[in-house]
Amino acid sequence: MQITDLLAQMGGLQSMARELGVSETQAASGAEALIPAILGGFKKQAQTQPTGLEGLGGLLGQLGGGGLLDNVLAPQPTDVTQGNNVLGQIFGSKDVSRAVAQNAASQSGLDPSLLKKMLPMLAMLVTGYMAKQQGAGTAAQSSPMSGGLGGLLGGLLGGQGAKPAGSGASGLASMLDLNGDGNALDDIMRMAGKAMR
Repeated sequence: MQITDLLAQMGGLQSMARELGVSETQAASGAEALIPAILGGFKKQAQTQPTGLEGLGGLLGQLGGGGLLDNVLAPQPTDVTQGNNVLGQIFGSKDVSRAVAQNAASQSGLDPSLLKKMLPMLAMLVTGYMAKQQGAGTAAQSSPMSGGLGGLLGGLLGGQGAKPAGSGASGLASMLDLNGDGNALDDIMRMAGKAMR
């Protein structure tokens, strides 16, 4: 199951659509275009943490843990400050966030300004979801995402669409992964660098 479907089941996409004044279809296509970059950012964090995935688990907690998901699902307007903190942590700069939104706009046909508003909310949904799954860890051994945070990240990245023929990487993530290193984020960052010149 794709993370977009999981977020829709939890009501995350509906909350986001209501808050941004767009249809659920628009929220879903925005999410599908943005989530691979968010997951790529987390994957990069896991690779750079001295303790790997355990360090990433700690980072999820520092960023707000499962409460981030609850914030977006709550009926009151979402304070996206924490979402922007998540983006700062995984992308490193606002320029990368802007490039991610631009890139998603060209894929989804949605307005980049709408995608910029969606990005921190989605970052909160994804971070909160991963933190809750990590907390569920042992209880969720029967889930397809069992295997801790590594299995979760792999499962989420692997669930991003149909696999292209002859490729071990997954759909959207591999489409964005220009140099075939398994992480689309570095390619988006390079594009951001080009766009700023």
